[in-house]
Amino acid sequence: MDRIWEEFLAPYDQAVDELKVKLKGIRSQFKIHKEHSPIEFVTGRVKSTASILDKAERRGIPLDKLEELQDIAGLRMMCQFVDDIKTVVDLLRKRKDFEIVEERDYVTQKKASGYRSYHMVLLYPIQTINGEKKVLVEIQIRTLAMNFWATIEHSLNYKYSGKYPEKIYERLQRAAEAAYLLDEEMSEIKHEIREAQAFFLKKEIGKDDKEG
Repeated sequence: MDRIWEEFLAPYDQAVDELKVKLKGIRSQFKIHKEHSPIEFVTGRVKSTASILDKAERRGIPLDKLEELQDIAGLRMMCQFVDDIKTVVDLLRKRKDFEIVEERDYVTQKKASGYRSYHMVLLYPIQTINGEKKVLVEIQIRTLAMNFWATIEHSLNYKYSGKYPEKIYERLQRAAEAAYLLDEEMSEIKHEIREAQAFFLKKEIGKDDKEG
């Protein structure tokens, strides 16, 4: 059974590894041109067997249809500012190395819980010894503040199975609004922040040149 799961998950592992390199490359290109990068960092993971089976059972998906799950392979792209999310989405739409099959905007249309993020589902081709195989990959694009809230909410969701006590639910919603206000405040001074970061980067590059 372990061998079967290993073979099933291998293409998803490969997709995550390849996409992490490609998406991190976007950040590197902005850095080379000494421009503000809309991407702060990129993370990725493949769901565990237990998580896949749990989700399939909740959604009534039979084992021979597991490839229909959109988030077996998942990546998160973190941005400093809300405006950066749109920039990243536009960059991904222009790429030719995968097909975008679905987009869900939870930034401008937040969930009832307060969750905000931009989701893109890709059909990504990988090369195997048996030829090309396309797998679904979900990319979540969000600010650091949105990610902090979502990480906490995810942990609480496991504890309460989505059925939060009223006080916890109210605090989650208030925390979501606080995170959104933080993003708004940071956006108001983003030009000053970017100038400061550009100055710091220039200073670091100059320091490296002297040491070299």
